[in-house]
Amino acid sequence: MLLLIAAVVAMLTRRLRLPYSVGLVVAGIILAAFPFAPTVALTKDLIFTALLPPLLFEAAFYLNWKELRRNFPVILVLATLGVVLSAGLTATGMHFLMRWEWISALAFGALIAATDPVSVIATFKEAKAHGRLLTLIEAESLFNDGTAAVAFGVIVAVASGEQFGATQIVIRLIATIGGGILCGAVVAIGALFLAGRTTDHLVEITFTTVAAYGSFLLAEHFNFSGVLATITAGLVMSNFKWIDAISPRGKESVQTFWEYAAFVANSFVFLLIGMHEAHQNLIAIWLPAVIAIALVTLGRAVAIYPSCLFFARSSLRVPARQQHILFWGGLRGALALALALGLSPQIPLRETIIAISFAVVAFSVFVQSLTMAPFLRKMGEIPRGKS
Repeated sequence: MLLLIAAVVAMLTRRLRLPYSVGLVVAGIILAAFPFAPTVALTKDLIFTALLPPLLFEAAFYLNWKELRRNFPVILVLATLGVVLSAGLTATGMHFLMRWEWISALAFGALIAATDPVSVIATFKEAKAHGRLLTLIEAESLFNDGTAAVAFGVIVAVASGEQFGATQIVIRLIATIGGGILCGAVVAIGALFLAGRTTDHLVEITFTTVAAYGSFLLAEHFNFSGVLATITAGLVMSNFKWIDAISPRGKESVQTFWEYAAFVANSFVFLLIGMHEAHQNLIAIWLPAVIAIALVTLGRAVAIYPSCLFFARSSLRVPARQQHILFWGGLRGALALALALGLSPQIPLRETIIAISFAVVAFSVFVQSLTMAPFLRKMGEIPRGKS
């Protein structure tokens, strides 16, 4: 049923020139009102272990390697300093404006700080963004999870009674990021080596599937970043010279398979978000939700504009119009919800944090996603008449 709805929504949104993600969320909200709606629990495990790996792998697989290397200093600053600044401002605002305990405010700030690769990539590809801007927004959304995940993990650990100093935080950051990258590289290289031993395109597809899910699960098993592991696996398999290990027919089959896998996972993510948005009583929390949305938006501005100042006098300078797009394109989605749903019951205001996270995601889908294509046209990044 969900696949049928996703296919029909894809056809309708293309005719109406609306973002596919918006149509799916609306369809999910409508579907939830019917008694025959399927009952699929939106959990952290479902998002992380089933739906996220194919989306991350497919995005990394098609990432422009040359543009990524050229712009990596900018991406690194946005994905580290930018996330810290955004999380800090959001947490401080929720503490002083809503009188939240620091532990709750910090947990919310950390989980909502990183932009969601699923939402960002879906929205910008539909809007036909291209060139350096697409590389910056996609790569940042893919890599900033590492910083947010470490910060979130430290906060949850502190709430459980563990003690962390500055040294332990730095060690954990290095281990999470480095371990994730190492897991992704090892699994991908192993998969490529095995793929070189066959010319069966079905077996070659299977090895890429093992690389996508295996790298994620291996990294998560050791408490490393599964997101960075899968991203690394995708980059290695698409850019290493060993990609020639995959036969010509296999390459075509792999590309087709991952395009479809990403479509299915994307469809499930946004349909399930819509179905669960329908059960959220956002009216009851409208004031903290509005304050949170304002703080998250302001936090995104603090993440983008000061970070880009570091490169204002260099060849990596980000034009003002692209900074504006990076600011407005900081969408939140499944990743924030997965972290919120995975919050320990020991965190005060856990249910409120989950509800407000849904409200922020709803703002991203219905306001930012819908206005993204017109905004890109206004900024001159896509020709008028395209969407």
